[in-house]
Amino acid sequence: MDVTATPTLGFSHFIMQTDAVGKFLFATLVLMSVASWALIAAKGLSQWLRSKRSASFLEFFWNARSLDAVTAELNTHGARDPFSHLSAHALHAQAHHARHGASRLAEAGSANDFITRTIKKVLDEETTRLESGLTTLATVGATAPFVGLFGTVWGVYHALLAIGVSGAGTLDKVAGPVGEALIMTGVGLAVAIPAVIAYNAFTRSNRVLSAQLDAFAYELHSFLTLGEAPGAGGQQAGNVRPLKPAAA
Repeated sequence: MDVTATPTLGFSHFIMQTDAVGKFLFATLVLMSVASWALIAAKGLSQWLRSKRSASFLEFFWNARSLDAVTAELNTHGARDPFSHLSAHALHAQAHHARHGASRLAEAGSANDFITRTIKKVLDEETTRLESGLTTLATVGATAPFVGLFGTVWGVYHALLAIGVSGAGTLDKVAGPVGEALIMTGVGLAVAIPAVIAYNAFTRSNRVLSAQLDAFAYELHSFLTLGEAPGAGGQQAGNVRPLKPAAA
C-alpha cells in the first residue's frame, strides 16, 4: 500500500513560512490582544471596586447626621471613590472660602461660585479618569480586523506566487496555502470582538455613573449652599432627615 506524504498545514505552518511582514502583522495582533485584555481586566476590577466603595460611601453619606460627620469620615478614611472624592473637594472648598475668602483669582466670587467651580472641576477629573483606556480599546476594536485582513491578503499573494512558480495549480495545492492565510482574518476578529464588547460595556457603565455623579453633585451643592438638598429624601429608602451644614 503506497502512502503519499503530505505537508502539514495549519496556522503554525503559515507563520513559519511567511515573511517578515506577515510575522510583524501577527505580532501586532498579539500585542493588541494582550493590551486589550490587560485593560479589560484592570478596568473591570477598578469598576467593581469603585461600585462597591461608592455604594458604601453613599450609604454612610445619606445616613450621616451632619456634614461635619461626613468631613470626619473623609479625614479618617480618605476619598476612595468618585462620590467621596467629590464630597471631599466640595467640603474643603466651602471651609477654605469661609476662612480665607477670595484672596486669589482662583477663589474669586462668592462661596457659591467657588464651590460650583470646584464641583465642576472634580466632575471633569472623574470623567477623564473613567474614560482612561477606552481609546485603546476603541482603536483595537476598529483596526484589528483590518490588520488581520491585510495579513490574509499578504499571505494569499505570496501563496499564489509560490504556486505559480511551482506550476502546481490544482485545487489541493491552492486550498491549503490560501486557507492558512485566511486564518489571519479570524485572528483579527478574535482580537477585535472582545475589545468592542468591553468598550461598549465600559462606556455604558461610565455613562450611568456620570449621571449618578451629576445628580449627587447637585444635591451636594444644595447642601453646602442652602443647607438641604431638594429631593434627597426621595432617593433614599425611608425618610432621611436633611443633613445639617458643616460648621464654618
